[in-house]
Amino acid sequence: MSTSQQTDPLIGRLVDGRYRVRARIARGGMATVYVATDLRLERRIALKVMHGHLSDDSVFQSRFIQEARAAARLADPHVVNVFDQGQDGDMAYLVMEYLPGITLRELLKEQRRLTVPQAISIMDAILSGLAAAHRAGIVHRDVKPENVLLAEDGRIKIGDFGLARATTANTATGAQLLGTIAYLAPELVTRGTADARSDIYALGIMLYEMLTGEQPYKGEQPMQIAYQHATDSVPRPSAKNPGVPEQLDELVLWSTEKLPDDRPLDAREMLERLREIERELGITPQVARTVETGITREDSGASGELTKVLPAAVTAPSAVIEDVDNTSRLRQATRRRSRRGASILVLVLLLTALAAGAGWWFGSGPGSQVAVPDVSGLTFADAQTALAQESLIGVEEGVYSLEVDTGLVVDTDPAAGARLDKDAEVAVRVSLGPAEVTLSALNGKPEDDVRAQLEAARIAVGESSTYYTDADAGVVIGVAVTPREGGDAVECGEECTVHEGDSATLRVSLGPLPSVRDMTESDARSTLEAAGIEVASVSQEASTEIAEGRVIYMTDREGGGSWRPGDRTTLVVSSGPPLFPVPDVVGMTRDGAAGALRAEGFEVNYSALWNVWPDDLTEVTAQDPEGSSMRVRGTTVTLQITVTG
Repeated sequence: MSTSQQTDPLIGRLVDGRYRVRARIARGGMATVYVATDLRLERRIALKVMHGHLSDDSVFQSRFIQEARAAARLADPHVVNVFDQGQDGDMAYLVMEYLPGITLRELLKEQRRLTVPQAISIMDAILSGLAAAHRAGIVHRDVKPENVLLAEDGRIKIGDFGLARATTANTATGAQLLGTIAYLAPELVTRGTADARSDIYALGIMLYEMLTGEQPYKGEQPMQIAYQHATDSVPRPSAKNPGVPEQLDELVLWSTEKLPDDRPLDAREMLERLREIERELGITPQVARTVETGITREDSGASGELTKVLPAAVTAPSAVIEDVDNTSRLRQATRRRSRRGASILVLVLLLTALAAGAGWWFGSGPGSQVAVPDVSGLTFADAQTALAQESLIGVEEGVYSLEVDTGLVVDTDPAAGARLDKDAEVAVRVSLGPAEVTLSALNGKPEDDVRAQLEAARIAVGESSTYYTDADAGVVIGVAVTPREGGDAVECGEECTVHEGDSATLRVSLGPLPSVRDMTESDARSTLEAAGIEVASVSQEASTEIAEGRVIYMTDREGGGSWRPGDRTTLVVSSGPPLFPVPDVVGMTRDGAAGALRAEGFEVNYSALWNVWPDDLTEVTAQDPEGSSMRVRGTTVTLQITVTG
């Protein structure tokens, strides 16, 4: 696996609770394609994921959804199937048919130019797929070798309908040109409009490239190439490759005419002409045909039925009767007697040889041997008896087996049915049960790596349990292995010895649970619910550190341990700092009142002029706040003082 694959955060992720991403296949301007496993249907699929920086762009979002809708409307063996389209958080994705193989672009890079049969086979398949699209009123608008898939099993399909539009909505917005410059029809360059004939032009350019190994127009800047599309005519492929037949020259020129009206009306019309060329050149495309294209391999006549090739009538030569004279008849009779005598001699010799052969066969040849009986599933004692009945000697040999119970025969060596001399030894392979497996430390490793290691040891792995911990998200924090015969699970996160056929459950970290301290109650609820934690209730508590209305903490998990999705908690929200009664100091002296207030944590305020009077000549006559009122410690109490006596 390359470094880029290792660092791709999506590899190993479970998308939408269903698609396990395995590896990256390709990356384009709008999306990245991965190979993934559909866990629900247990099949490989291709997962096309829109790049994150485009997810907020409504234009790209609509193109992405359009690809799914356009492909879903088609049911043709030469169009890549799109099974599903969805959203996982901020990630938009398509689920498509997985086709191991290469693109036409990769084939052209490897082979430069294709043979005429290769080009015809590929063009036949592409036209079949586009014919279905055009019949459905869909224009592809981005036909190019990168979008033609050549599967390992020989199937050829066209995909990537990301720029596809219905024929009734064929105008580009503003001056924007959608598609690839090298295959852009003149009308897209000059007017920004596209219909089925624009796809035909791109097919013509692509056919030219397959036959010659290069594109017809070149330039340092994209606009130079676009200008040539709008003003120049595509040359004949045979000028670059003399091996190109004239019929394909004409097909390229017809499909790349400057005016759309001069080209084939759609892919079906171009396919009809290609099929005629195939018959003229005697070439049969090596691809699976579309069941219904409306096009026959031969002229079908008014009925529209496929032409049937009937076998030629078999005729026998008439018998020739000749008269034969008596001399001829005599010679014929003599020859017959001679042949009869020779036949009798051959028969005698043959019988003699058979008798000798039978003696050898049953005396010392294969006929003297015995066949090894099938003793699988028996005990060794029973197997030994069955072998002895055939004059064979059973020798016990222990082997580990996951499928056969301990003490029963797995198979024999030689295998059942083999012929041996009498009194030969036969190894009877008796099951020792599942083999022991020593597992190295698994904790701290990525979940996919641990699953692969356990499955390689033939240990079944069930669904994982997830927990919020201080460990990184996605790493294993615990492995419990349960013996296949039953019994208590064994903790194997650090290292242990188990047996093949046991089953394991994994505990996987989700990373730290987000802190909700100092959040508003609403934000804290949203954060915890996103993590799968339910807020069962809310209580209040005074706090000098957290402002009123904000969360101080969440209660501990019931029963202790790590938090898991589905757990419940209580939020404790601050009611503000605690309140305390203000001491009643009316009637006290100045210093006595100040001391009493400060002892309870309150501040004191009075006119500084009273400090010149002796304390015993002062008396507090009023205070604000009043005595016994509830206030936060640190509140300032203002005193009114008078002189006594």
